Amino acid sequence: MRRAIFGLLVLLVAIVANANSMQAQAAPNEACTRPAVGSEVPEPLDLRSTNGVLKVELTYRNYKDAAGRLRFCYVFGNGDLSPNLRLKPGDLLILDLKNEMTELAGTSASSATMPMPEHKPGKAAASGDPCVSGVMSSTSTNLHFHGLTIPPVCHQDEVLKTSIQAGSAPFEYKFKIPADEQPGLYWYHPHLHGFSKVQVLGGASGALIVEGLERVNTAAAGLPERVFVIRDEDLLNPKAPPSKSEPVIPRMLIDHDGDTANTGTGSGTPAKDLSINFVSVPYPDYPTAIIKMKSGQPQLWRVVNASAITYLNLQVLFDRKPQMMDIVALDGVAVNADGVGPALTVARNHMGIPPGGRAEFIVKPPDASVQSALLVCRTVNTGPGGENDPNRALATIVATENAPEPQSTMPSGEPPLAASTLPWLGGVAPVRTRKLYFSETLQDPNDPNSPTTFFITVDGAKPEVFDPHSDIPAIVAHQGDVEDWIIENRSSELHAFHIHQIHFLLTEWNDIQVNEPYLRDTVNVPFYDGKALQYPSIKVRMDFRDPNTIGTFVFHCHLLEHEDNGMMGLIRVDPPEHAQANLTTAAARSSVPVVSAKR
Repeated sequence: MRRAIFGLLVLLVAIVANANSMQAQAAPNEACTRPAVGSEVPEPLDLRSTNGVLKVELTYRNYKDAAGRLRFCYVFGNGDLSPNLRLKPGDLLILDLKNEMTELAGTSASSATMPMPEHKPGKAAASGDPCVSGVMSSTSTNLHFHGLTIPPVCHQDEVLKTSIQAGSAPFEYKFKIPADEQPGLYWYHPHLHGFSKVQVLGGASGALIVEGLERVNTAAAGLPERVFVIRDEDLLNPKAPPSKSEPVIPRMLIDHDGDTANTGTGSGTPAKDLSINFVSVPYPDYPTAIIKMKSGQPQLWRVVNASAITYLNLQVLFDRKPQMMDIVALDGVAVNADGVGPALTVARNHMGIPPGGRAEFIVKPPDASVQSALLVCRTVNTGPGGENDPNRALATIVATENAPEPQSTMPSGEPPLAASTLPWLGGVAPVRTRKLYFSETLQDPNDPNSPTTFFITVDGAKPEVFDPHSDIPAIVAHQGDVEDWIIENRSSELHAFHIHQIHFLLTEWNDIQVNEPYLRDTVNVPFYDGKALQYPSIKVRMDFRDPNTIGTFVFHCHLLEHEDNGMMGLIRVDPPEHAQANLTTAAARSSVPVVSAKR
């Protein structure tokens, strides 16, 4: 009898606990409600400029979900998350960001593996000016407008000193989209050093579209468009065994960053779950989101890889057969940016997008004979020191006559944009060549599981962790110049090179010449396998011709835990050398001493 009563009590406790858990998961969260697993992929709200101005008020919030994971969100109006910001070249964006974050005790295990610097308020912060405080704390934030060629100054795209504190007055970002900005897909996200990973991993990101792509590449004209922001997030089921459809991986491997290590098999526990427009697709069964398309109607898909650490390798499968995707633009730049053909596309049956990268491509819906249509993410070999990015499904594609029309359609019949007045970057001779390299060291060389320190170093200098409090640049360039940079990877994991304020042209991949008619702002650098006679490398042609590049900004690995932990450098772009020379001459004639801006 006692055993029976005890068993009944255990059962009742389990039922109550389960009910509480279900209630916690089902209860809407006031901070920002997200779609249910397996639901149809929603479209982010479109906010469009009117009469050349887009004024937006966003509230930035954080909370813990039912699984204990940190979440962050940009909220517009009555609860719309991460709206699409749509502007035309020359338009003015006025964005007021209100920081309503609160202190939350602890983080999930994978978010807290690496140490985060806490820079407390000093004299600059005491002034109350968010432009100069440089405060780095768990409730501080700022914004970076990834890919835009806007000046690196406060209220525009400055990320080194700008820090917005919780409870402070709304902070105004105000800038014009340059009249010559490349039409295409960009995005916004926080860039607070030491906390970029945890905030982006928690969902802090949104798309920004510079309208007019169809005026550069007519292949996009008239197409219905969908914006998909793919984010990674801490695992919902970190202790779950693999699905029965996967081979069993014999042991759990942890990389130096605290995530599941690359198994090299294309399977196993991923480092992170993925979501598509906030519809989560959790390990181990990957219940797919739903994308509905009208039968017979191709669409332009605009995809942001807003992941903190996850590489994407997208593929569309009809009955397990890869389908061709016609790429129209990459990283906000049309693939015919060099002026070759008005309707050029690049056909691929799979598409790699590094963290921070974007791709815009045409997808055709399945016809009635197709039994299974999927958007999947193929495995990415991140190297023996990298995280595990295995094969997994993301969304089921459903073609039906009753599918809703996408909320945006590309215009057609628009006049072409005027050609750039600058020569194509690929035809401009560089004034100099620099070499940089990625490297890593274990904090404890005798412990293979100890945290890793990350570096990006100009060849010949001593590797040093990025110091957010130093104003000394690793590189000084001049506006108007074009340079070639060779970037080596001396580590055993894949890295994604990114630089603010400019785009660049990939010209070589492991010493093999590349002839791409388009530009990028983020690119993978292959990992070193420990056996090759030389380090893997890329060569990129850096474009400092835009006057908006004048100032100090950063270059870094776009795996944000690498950036947060040292893999970042400063570059200062000074006015043209001839302007500096004229200034010095004029000062000498007037007997006024000049202090050079060079270091």
